[in-house]
Amino acid sequence: MRIEPLGDKIVVKRMDAEETTAGGIVLPDSAREKPQEGKVLSLGNGRMLPDGSRAAFQVKEGDRVLFTSYAGTEITVDDGILLIMTESDILAVMG
Repeated sequence: MRIEPLGDKIVVKRMDAEETTAGGIVLPDSAREKPQEGKVLSLGNGRMLPDGSRAAFQVKEGDRVLFTSYAGTEITVDDGILLIMTESDILAVMG
């Protein structure tokens, strides 16, 4: 299923959580932290400006991004859990 976000919304797939620590200890699911990075899957049309035009996004599909801890709304679709968030929830694009 393809999700088409509206307006200034962005669909992001969260990266997989680390399964082991730096010291090699295997972490159970309950002890893993949710990653704060993901991949941009799709973009809306952009934020509506007062003159009726749309603001362009600073990110593009395929970008690897860093976002705030409580960013977006989680939804469950065929291929897992996705986040729908606004561009302001994204802190940086990772190169």
